[in-house]
Amino acid sequence: MPTLETTATVLALWALIGYLLGSIPFGLILTRMMGIRNLREIGSGNIGATNVLRTGNRTAAALTLLLDGAKGAVAVLLARHFAGEDAAQLAALLAFLGHCYPVWLGFSGGKGVATFLGILLALVWPVGALCCATWLAAVALSRTSSYGALVAAAFSTPYMFLTARMEAFILGILLTLLIYWHHRTNLARIRAGTEPRIGSQKP
Repeated sequence: MPTLETTATVLALWALIGYLLGSIPFGLILTRMMGIRNLREIGSGNIGATNVLRTGNRTAAALTLLLDGAKGAVAVLLARHFAGEDAAQLAALLAFLGHCYPVWLGFSGGKGVATFLGILLALVWPVGALCCATWLAAVALSRTSSYGALVAAAFSTPYMFLTARMEAFILGILLTLLIYWHHRTNLARIRAGTEPRIGSQKP
């Protein structure tokens, strides 16, 4: 039977793995590989798919969206397979934080939307699927990426409540709060009617 010390060590290891996976800046890597000018000098300077789209390269933006989602999902699935559900949830949280605060970029990363959706798909796939559908619908209706993210995050809580265990529900609430925190300036612009639409060169 594993001791408390062993359990803590295993959880710390998966927290580190989750953070390192989450901190891979795919948007920055892809734009550099494709010869696109410095992503930090475009739009908001963010490393996520929405800002990559501002370069005009839809392929790079789509790949960034997929890979940012995949790194969150992989962190959860690996941790669950090798160490169980507690490790999976800890890896999920740290993967999200790794994307938002990557050590390689001075702790200045993205806003975590794709990673959030990838985490939910791996953690509780019905919730992830519902949130992806909600995000797509909200973006299609508003043509505003941040609006889609905020709506999907808001709906993730009732989705999680109806389908998930209490531990996952609490994690879902925490991730939702973090999404709203990272989108606080976007939320202010949405309220003011000044939030740029998808494809805009503005932040």
